[in-house]
Parts: sequence; structure tokens; C-alpha cells
Amino acid sequence: MPDCGIETVPPQVMALRAEMRVRGLDAFILPRYDAHQGEYVAPHDERLRYVTGFSGSAGMAIVTMEEVAMFVDGRYSVQVREECVGAVFSFHHLFEEPPEDWLSERAGDWWCVGFDPMHLPPSWYDRFAGALAETGVQLAAQNDNPVDFIWDEQPPSPMGQVSAMPLQFAGKTASEKVAELTAFMAQQGAQFHVETQPDNIAWCLNVRGEDVPFLPIPQSFMLVADTGAVTWFVEPEKLPDDLVASLPERISVVPPHGFLPSIRASVKTGQRVLVDPEFSPVAVCLALEKIGAKIERRTSYLTHLKALKNAVELEGMRVCHIQDGVAVTEFSAWLAETVPARAASGDPVRESEAEAQVNAFREASGSYLSESFNTISAAGGNAAMCHYATTETRDAAILPEAPYLLDSGGQYETGTTDITRSFAFGQRPEGYDQAYTAVFKAFYALATLKFPRGTQGHHIDAICRRPLWDLGLDYDHGTGHGIGHRLSVHEHPQRIGKPVSAVDLMPGMVMSIEPGHYVAGLYGIRIENLFEIVEEDNGFFGFRNLTWAPIMTEMLDFEALTAAEIAWLDSYHQEMEAKLGPFLSERALSWCQINAARGQGAAIG
Repeated sequence: MPDCGIETVPPQVMALRAEMRVRGLDAFILPRYDAHQGEYVAPHDERLRYVTGFSGSAGMAIVTMEEVAMFVDGRYSVQVREECVGAVFSFHHLFEEPPEDWLSERAGDWWCVGFDPMHLPPSWYDRFAGALAETGVQLAAQNDNPVDFIWDEQPPSPMGQVSAMPLQFAGKTASEKVAELTAFMAQQGAQFHVETQPDNIAWCLNVRGEDVPFLPIPQSFMLVADTGAVTWFVEPEKLPDDLVASLPERISVVPPHGFLPSIRASVKTGQRVLVDPEFSPVAVCLALEKIGAKIERRTSYLTHLKALKNAVELEGMRVCHIQDGVAVTEFSAWLAETVPARAASGDPVRESEAEAQVNAFREASGSYLSESFNTISAAGGNAAMCHYATTETRDAAILPEAPYLLDSGGQYETGTTDITRSFAFGQRPEGYDQAYTAVFKAFYALATLKFPRGTQGHHIDAICRRPLWDLGLDYDHGTGHGIGHRLSVHEHPQRIGKPVSAVDLMPGMVMSIEPGHYVAGLYGIRIENLFEIVEEDNGFFGFRNLTWAPIMTEMLDFEALTAAEIAWLDSYHQEMEAKLGPFLSERALSWCQINAARGQGAAIG
């Protein structure tokens, strides 16, 4: 148990403990989630950050009267220790030391543990309930969140305007999508489908919004009946009159506070209701249990439909990746020229300036809307933090003697992008080139893989990691994730990683491939492209590249590459030049040709 002297306890933690005492709580479970269980939340819902200081996109705290236990995955193991300062904090791996096990070991039999049922999904609730089943600990749902009681300057709930996603970009009407969902409900014998994931709702209704940074969705809930009637729980003030008029007749709009009351009023005892156990609030299941409904817990069918991009959506993704590729290539040429020159003049480029510059190049496209996530512009040792972000007090210089990593993406009118490139400017730390070469070999191994129907992400993860494992190296993050169509940059359900992902990889899905390697305090390396999954002539599946931007060749050890790897790299750069060349400046095109020439020379040699 840490020494929790009063001087080490942040005032927000002290205030929360005081509110917990008023409520008779011995502990409070505080996840990063809002009521929609997504990755990105509005400032109004940054409760974990307000109490603890942790700004990562995934994590959980358990606040007791003695300590604040922080649970994060490997992406945030460095960051959480930098942001959560004081002996009151203890740090744990979200998967290797699960929070429910930690709590069951520390809780006294008399403890009352509070949680917000709108912020905890059923799967997490079951984990805590199971771990505490043999104890006398009581899990106590709170009708209102105690953090809101202590947050004096809490930002207001978001009220971003909702806009239509034109059919020319969506490819299917909202009525067609609802019909697909109700057909599935009929197959399952379900009378209702509860949807609480805003990106699923936005996709289904062909709308987009401005409620959450990086994710162009309106926060809302939805209840779909087997009759085809849809109740959309969204603030009416967000909806322009012309959008309301364009909605299909069977869609009715109700304010969000009517969500749970409508479920109680609509669902009858014995009726079957589809609920996603990972991405819905357990409050839904608790309400349905009181009604006596039959709860069918399964991944939302809309999640599945959304992941399988139609032909129009895929074409939109291809278009925006050309635009994004031009921007990233112009940035890469600017960076290679500017970093050494500015360092020599004593006015080095800083991480925040590089971040602003790549987005300025994106804005020049004319169809760029916003970043798709918080850009990771990381010099030297900062790149060892997988989800590093610059701040007013944390903004390092990019210098020739230290490598640099940029992971960024954009929301465009026709789709979403995500790309990572690693850079060096002549001088590299010992071991960097070997690791960079291994990361490229890992990237190539998966990018060129052909696999049979029924393959799931965890089946092929080791194929990507093998070149790194051969050197005793690895990375503590996933190998690939799904990408939305002008929606979430991290889209479910498809994943490539070590954990089991019981989702078949199917044509129409868009995936990232992004192996990496990280050395704390020195550097981080990652190469990331997006790919369509396509069916090959022989019935196997493969990856078709979407991302076009130079892969840095200066750091590659070509003697460690096979002829096939060098030929693929050469072909990639040739196709990239053909696609982007007409839109590039002379400076960027010349720089691309110099970068590609290293690979061509190795192939000739």
C-alpha cells in the first residue's frame, strides 16, 4: 500500500473521496468511458482525466480511501506515470493485472463499491460481479455520477450540429440499412435492437456530427423495433429542419433523457432484445432484467454491416487516400529539408510545428475536414510512448541527431485516413537501423500475405511479428485495426493482434498494418498503411494497399532484405509516384525520387 500523505493527494481525488463518503462508498470505479463506451469522448465526459490527470484514450481508475489504482494497457505505461503524479497512485497493466482481480484482493467484505451504470458496459460489470461474488462486497449503481458533483467547471454537454452524409458518398439509404438490420432481427427472433454506439447510428442513418473531437458523429442512442420503427434519441436542437424532413418516415426523434424510460415503456416481459455486451451501458441490461425481457448479448449487427464497406464507400476511401498521400509526401519533403537547416540556424523545428505543418498540407486538398485522431508528433525518446501528444509544456525540438515519428490522419468528405512514418536525418542511435529494417520486414510480411476464408486477426499476428521476434524484439500494441468511412479511425470489430479476435477478416473491411519497435528514452519506430481486404482469383483473401506515401529508405539495411522485399518496396514507390506525381510540387517529387532511388539501386545491385 503506497504512502498517501496529504500533500501527495490531488485536490480532485480528495473531493471525490469526500463525495464518496457522503454516498457511503468505499471505492468508486472510474472508467474512461462515457455513455457510449467509445474511444473518444467530449470534454464534458473527461471524468477520468479530471480526477487523475491521465489523458490517454483507454484506461480505468479505482478510487479508494487509501489509493488510486490506475489501469492502462502497454501503449500508456510511460504516459500514465508522467501524468499521474503522487504517491497516492499505483500503476497496473489493464490485462496482466485486471482491475476486478485487484479490487477483489483489496476490498473488505463490508465494502460498498460504486459505479455509474451508464459508463460501464455489461462485459465489465460481469467481470467485477464475478470477481466479487464470493465476497460480501456490494456493487452499488449510482443514479448520478459523483464526479459531476465535484466538477465545478465541467464543460457543457456537446451540442454540435448534425449534417447529412450524402447518398453519393454513403452508397446506401438509411431505409436500406434499417431493412438489413430488421431482417437480421427476424432471423434471431428479436423484437428490439438497442444501439448505443454513435458511429453505428451515424452510419445507419447517414448522418455525421460534431460532438466529439476527431470522430464526426452526434452523440445519440437508438431503439429499433422488428416492425422497422426507429426511435432516435438525440437532442432535437442539433438537427437542422431540412435534415429532419429528409429522415425516413418511420424514424422518430426523442431527446436522450428519454432513452431508458422508452425502453421500459416499449419492451414487454419475455420479448427478446439484442444488446452489445462490449459497447452499451449496463444500465440497459439492468432495466431489461427488471422488465423480464430476454437479453441476447451479441456484437451489434450494425457493427458488422458498417465494417463491410460497399463499393461507393471503398471508392471514397481510395480518393481521400490520394489526397492524404499528397499531403504526407509534401510534409515529408518539407521535413527532410527543414529539420537540418533550422537546427543549424539555432531555431529548430518543434513537434507542434511539424504537427501543424502536416495538417496545413492536408487542408490544401479542399476536402479535408479535421484530424481523425490526436496527431502523434514525437521526436527522440518521446516516440517510445505509442500515444504521445504534444502540450504547451511538452514540445521537443526535432533535431538531426534523433529520429522522429509521425502518426497522423484525417477526416475527409469521402473517408478516413491513418498513416505512420518514421524519419531520420543522417544520425541514428545504435541499433536503430537493424530495428527499422525488422519493422519494414514485418510490415511487408503481412502486407503481402494471402490467407483463406475464416482467418481471424489473431491467426496471422505472429506472421507480422516474426522478423522482430527473430531479433528478440516485440511491440506492446496491436498489429492492425479497422477503419471507418468518415467515422472512427479505430473501427470494430476486426482486429489483428495477440488477443483472440473471433471475427473473420472479410472482403470490404479496411485494416491498418502497423508493426513497430520502441526503446524507452531513445526512439520509437512504426510503419503504418491502410489496406482493403480483397478476394484473390484463387478464392483466398489478401490486402490491397490504400495508403500512398514514401517509406523512408535511408535507415534500411538492404543487405538484410530479400530480393522480394526490395522488389515490393521498389514497386510500391513506382506506383505511388504514378498516383501522386501529378499533384506533387517539384520539390516533393524530386525528394520522392531520391528516396526511392536507394531501393532501386539495391535491387540493381
